[in-house]
Amino acid sequence: MSIAIASNGKDINSIVSDVAGRAPFYLIFNNKELIKTIKNPFAVGGGGAGLGVAKLLEKEQVNLLIVGKIGENMQGALDSANIKFKPKSDKSINQIIEEL
Repeated sequence: MSIAIASNGKDINSIVSDVAGRAPFYLIFNNKELIKTIKNPFAVGGGGAGLGVAKLLEKEQVNLLIVGKIGENMQGALDSANIKFKPKSDKSINQIIEEL
């Protein structure tokens, strides 16, 4: 299972981001192993960040997204891409991975 965690930083000691579309980074894990860190190209800019991130995660073949919260538009895009969402916040990426 491929898991994306929205992050405020680029390593596993960073805190999970409260926001999805504007999260600074996405850390991609496969079987609890970090395989990729993506700087979010939608973190700054106009509207449509959630939709853009959903398409990015679909391209990365992510099955589960962990983040503090998501908007309605992003929820619809994740549903269309068959990506599940799990709300988590105020924890480090490392803590989240240990809990899985």
